[in-house]
Amino acid sequence: MTEDLQANYARGGFHQRIGFGRRPALVLIDFVMAYYTEGSPLYAGEGVRTALASALRVLDVARRAAIPRIFTNVVVQAGALDGGIFYRKAPATKCFSAGNPLGAWPPGLDPRPGELVISKQYPSAFFGTSLASTLTAAGVDTLILTGITTSGCVRATCVDTMSHGFIPIVVRDGVGDRADGPHEANLFDMSAKYADVLPETEVIDYLRGLDA
Repeated sequence: MTEDLQANYARGGFHQRIGFGRRPALVLIDFVMAYYTEGSPLYAGEGVRTALASALRVLDVARRAAIPRIFTNVVVQAGALDGGIFYRKAPATKCFSAGNPLGAWPPGLDPRPGELVISKQYPSAFFGTSLASTLTAAGVDTLILTGITTSGCVRATCVDTMSHGFIPIVVRDGVGDRADGPHEANLFDMSAKYADVLPETEVIDYLRGLDA
C-alpha cells in the first residue's frame, strides 16, 4: 500500500513552523501589467487578481507599521543581452523589455518615495541584485512575500530568502498563478521545506501588532 502523502511528510518532520522574526520587510514580487492584460503572453487570469487585492491590503498595513517595502519587477534591456538563459527558455519575458507598457505597475500599486524597487533579470529577487545586502544593512530578519507567479518568481525568491538566512513568510492569499495545479503544488512544497505559508489575516494581525 502506498503511504499517504500527508503521513509521509509528517513522518519526515516537514511543514515545521518557523515563526515571525523581529524585523520584517514586505516584498511584492513582479505585480506588473503583463499578468493582467488580456492578449499578453503572460496573462494569468483571476488567480493573480485576487493575489493583488490581498497584497494591497497587506501593503496598506505594512505602510502603517513603517516596515521596509520592496517592489520587484523584471527589466530586460533592448537587444536582451542581459536576458540570458531565462529569456531564451521563457521568451514571454519579452514583455519585460525596457519601456514596454506591460512592465508597468497595475493600478493601486505605485511605489511611494522611500519604497525600494528592485529590477531583476532572473526569477529570484536576490540573484544579481543588492537585495540581500540592503536587508542585512537594515537589520531585517524576516521577509513577508507576496507576488506572482507562485510557481516561478515567488518560489525562487522564497528559496533564496531562506538560503540567505532570512525567515520566509509566504502570504497564501497574496500569491497567485495561472492555474491551481502549480499554485497549490508550490505552496505545499514551500510550506514543507522553506517557508511558513500563512493566511493574509494572520500576517495582517502580526503587522498590526508592530504598528501598535
